[in-house]
Amino acid sequence: MQITVALSTLIGGAGASSTAACESRKEGLCFNEEYLRRVLKTILLYAERDSVELQNTTFPDQVKDLVLNLHTILSDTVQMKAYSQDPDMLMDLMYRVAKGYQQTSSPDLRLAWLENMARKHNQRNNFTEAAMCLIHGAALVIEYLTTTENLDLIGCRGATCLECVSPNVLEECAVSDDVMVVSQAADQVCLGDEFTEIGLVSLLDRAAELFQKAGMFEVMSQVYNKVAIPLIEKTNDYKKLSDTYLKLHDAYGKLEKLQGRRVFGTYFRVGFYGAKFFGSDGLDGEEFVYKEPTLTKLSEIFGRLQNFYSERFGEDCVTIIKDSNTVDVSVLDPRKAYIQITYVEPYFDAYERRMRATHFQRNFNLKRFVFFTPFTPDGRAHGQLNQQYKRKTILTVAHHFPYLKTRIRVQSRQTIVMGPIEVALEDLKKKTDELARSVRQHPADPKMLQMVLQGCIG
Repeated sequence: MQITVALSTLIGGAGASSTAACESRKEGLCFNEEYLRRVLKTILLYAERDSVELQNTTFPDQVKDLVLNLHTILSDTVQMKAYSQDPDMLMDLMYRVAKGYQQTSSPDLRLAWLENMARKHNQRNNFTEAAMCLIHGAALVIEYLTTTENLDLIGCRGATCLECVSPNVLEECAVSDDVMVVSQAADQVCLGDEFTEIGLVSLLDRAAELFQKAGMFEVMSQVYNKVAIPLIEKTNDYKKLSDTYLKLHDAYGKLEKLQGRRVFGTYFRVGFYGAKFFGSDGLDGEEFVYKEPTLTKLSEIFGRLQNFYSERFGEDCVTIIKDSNTVDVSVLDPRKAYIQITYVEPYFDAYERRMRATHFQRNFNLKRFVFFTPFTPDGRAHGQLNQQYKRKTILTVAHHFPYLKTRIRVQSRQTIVMGPIEVALEDLKKKTDELARSVRQHPADPKMLQMVLQGCIG
């Protein structure tokens, strides 16, 4: 654990340089990435040459796991500078570093990186994701306090206290037992102010304010009512309680005013194909669901990704695939980078739709998405009603949206072929539901009704 802390301090306090560059520096700290990798390799060699007695224990495997994790942390941290202009890849790298500190039992460093991620999201106006980073940090602190100081919250224990906000926080339960033992016996771990009840309340307060900024008033309410307020009540801080209830009063007031007029994020499936994505990105053949700002158009994400990768690979080397058909990689030009972008919607089974009664509930904690690909038996996309088929593709991502990142890797997919009658019935039901929602809206919104009717006529 202390090795991980030392490596993080070294990388964070200096830039990776060549041997010549390091020798030319007269002041400041410098490390050579190549030498550091050699050190890690040497540690592995020593572990392999240990005595027979040690070889029969788990120690060599533990050393290998540690070195592999340190190597990953080193690689990802050094790469961050190269990806400073790619916000999605940068957040992926920061996420992997934070995950690495979780696996090496370094709660302090994981929390520090979660806060770094929150700051990055805040700078890009991704307030919900910034709040989620702090919520994960708070779950980590609760888990630590529950184990070391027997923190008691009514009706829950550990990180599960924040499961009402997001199922993703259960990841913070994955803290190895040895860190908690070491934490109680040593003075070098979890010394930050955040690892106290007062620090925990501060984290929750900051997260709630970001949720309020994002318009996620229901989640803000959960953060305060389920965890923060019980902790504040224990301290008898009535001024803090008064301020907290005032914030909740304002949030509920805004919810009442905005009822029926709230809009949430837009989602797109993005697939990467081609040898140009095979390098350090590791994106070749991968597909993600991207969460974009409210009312983002397909043309906007087309333009953003095309411009970014054109600058990186060259304008003639990037091709956007504008249909949602299955990509045949065997016919792609190996000299080009291909990006397929498809609009997707949240998907729910019938029972899940009944459980998610409100518009907010159908736009929060999302893990499955759907898109449709029209086709006809003769190969055309569209045809007569009696020849119109649809391929319904349901994507399941690795975590629930919103998460620590704005893009999440697709974990699995399910494809269902719909016949002409099923296609017609589903289209009618969808339009009828949209029209019913628009008519029942209070107060009435003529613009929304007009948008729905424009899609119905004809």
